[in-house]
Amino acid sequence: MKALVWTAPEKMVFQDVPKPEPAEDEVLIRVDTVGICGSEIEGYLGHNSLRVPPLVMGHECCGRVEAWGARAGRFAAGTKVVINPLISCGACPACRKGQNQLCTSRRIVGIHRPGAFGQWVAVPVTCVVPVSESLGAARAALAEPLACSLRAARRAMQRHFRPNVLVFGAGGIGLLCAKVARLLGAARILLVDTQYDRLKIALDAGAADRTVHPVDDDLTRVVREATGGEGVDVVIDAAGFQPTRAQAMSVVNPGGTIMNIGLGIDGTELPINHQIRSEIEVLGSFCYTPQDFHDAVRLLEEGRVTEEGWTASLPAAEGGRAFEDLVRGRVRQGKLFLVMEGA
Repeated sequence: MKALVWTAPEKMVFQDVPKPEPAEDEVLIRVDTVGICGSEIEGYLGHNSLRVPPLVMGHECCGRVEAWGARAGRFAAGTKVVINPLISCGACPACRKGQNQLCTSRRIVGIHRPGAFGQWVAVPVTCVVPVSESLGAARAALAEPLACSLRAARRAMQRHFRPNVLVFGAGGIGLLCAKVARLLGAARILLVDTQYDRLKIALDAGAADRTVHPVDDDLTRVVREATGGEGVDVVIDAAGFQPTRAQAMSVVNPGGTIMNIGLGIDGTELPINHQIRSEIEVLGSFCYTPQDFHDAVRLLEEGRVTEEGWTASLPAAEGGRAFEDLVRGRVRQGKLFLVMEGA
C-alpha cells in the first residue's frame, strides 16, 4: 500500500509499505481522510522523543471497516468509523480510577505503532468508534482533536459562569477550543496568533469575537477594551511557548484559570509567587476520556461543530509538501486533511 512515512527530521516520503494485517483483537480500516495534528508537526521536526523514524504517523482518522481478527468481529464490513487512538491497559491505578488518558502504559496509534497516514491502518477493536453515514469524512476526522479541545475547555470553564475566554493559538486545537468555549457559554472570546491569515479565519469562522496579533497589538490593552474592563477569567494556551505561558499568567484575572494544552516547549519560567498571591488555577490537559470522545462525535453529528470555513483537504501524496508549508507558515487554514488515494 501507499503511505506517507516520516523517515528523518523534516523528511516525509510517500512510498510503498506492507499492508497491515489485523491481529486477533484488531480491525483493519481503509482510510478515507486523516487530519494533520500539531504534535505531528513537532514530530516531523524531530522535537518529539516519543516518535521514532521510520514511522507512519496519523491518528485523526475516518475510514471504513474492511476486515478483522478472530476476536474483533464487532462491526460489519463497510461501517463508517473513526478511531480513538488512545490505547490503555485497563488495569493500572489510573485506569481503575477511570482516567485511562493517564494510563501508565498508554500507547497511541501513529506514535507507538503505525498510524493512518496510509491507505489502511490496523487498530485494536476497542479503538473503533462508529459514526453516522451522513457525517462527512473530513468532519468525522475532527473527532479526536475535538475530544481533546472539549475536555480542555470544559475543565477550564467549569468554575466560571459565562467567562471571558482568551485562547493562544489559532491552529486546529486553538480554534476548536474557542468553538467549544462558545458552546459552553463564554461571554466573549479573544484569540491570539502570530499569523494574520489564521486570525482572519478565526473571525470568519465565528470562533472569536476579537483577535490579537502579539506584535502589532498591546494584549493587556486589547483585553481591557474588548471586555469592558472585566478582563479574562479563563486562558487556554494551545501554543505552549515561553511568551504565551508568561502572558497567560500576566493577563488572567485573580482567581482565574489557565489551561495548558499546547506542547510547544517543556521548560518554562513563570512568576509562581504571582500565581500564589493571585490564586490562579493552572491546569494541564493531554487528551480525553471515552465520554469526551463520545460527546465530540455527537457534536459533529449534530452539526454544532463543523469543518467549514477553516479547513482544507489535499491528496495524501502531497503530504510531504503540506508538512513543509505548515512548518514555514505558508498554510492559510487552521487545519489540513489528507485524503487517501482510492478512498
